[in-house]
Amino acid sequence: MKPLDRICAGDRTLVRIVDQAMAEAERRSGAWIACRLGCTACCLGPFPITQLDALRLQRGLEQLWQTDPERAKRVVERARAETARLLPIFAGDPATGVLSEDEQEQERFFERAGDEPCPALDPETGACDLYASRPITCRTFGPAVRVRGEALGHCELCYQGAEPEQIEACEVDFDPDGVEALLLAELESAAGMRGQTIVAFALAHASEEPPR
Repeated sequence: MKPLDRICAGDRTLVRIVDQAMAEAERRSGAWIACRLGCTACCLGPFPITQLDALRLQRGLEQLWQTDPERAKRVVERARAETARLLPIFAGDPATGVLSEDEQEQERFFERAGDEPCPALDPETGACDLYASRPITCRTFGPAVRVRGEALGHCELCYQGAEPEQIEACEVDFDPDGVEALLLAELESAAGMRGQTIVAFALAHASEEPPR
């Protein structure tokens, strides 16, 4: 098995672990969870994603080309248009889309980028065109979560009226064994892919035609 294929297989395992954890968080949280189709507040404004997220998005886009090429084309067009708008203020390498490691520089960029909609977001339906391949940040945003004991918070639209101890009781650790970190280290070793990027850059350089 090629290194990238092996990493993608490991990523599928990671996604299953994360999705199972989030299903448990939603079960514990019940009606406090406000996330619904068309609730797109978390889809506005770019945010950092890992190279593993980027690879997953690109593989998902390849699949979308096979099943719905018109939708795939619209995703790429939106990604390229957003990249063009962000290039003048991008905090990082515009050739690769890798973000600067300077946290203050990143923060200034994200503040200036404002409410740019995610290119994977269908503006007509409010649905994610690459939902099955979405980044880990997207998969875990909303319910109360933690990673190896560290609480990461939750969407402000959720848990209205809940007490802090009630929210804490809903928390789950979505990657207790650090699978994501292991896969990122392997990805850097096998393919030299490191650092963070944003969704628009991850998708902007994709082919305009379905893969053969």
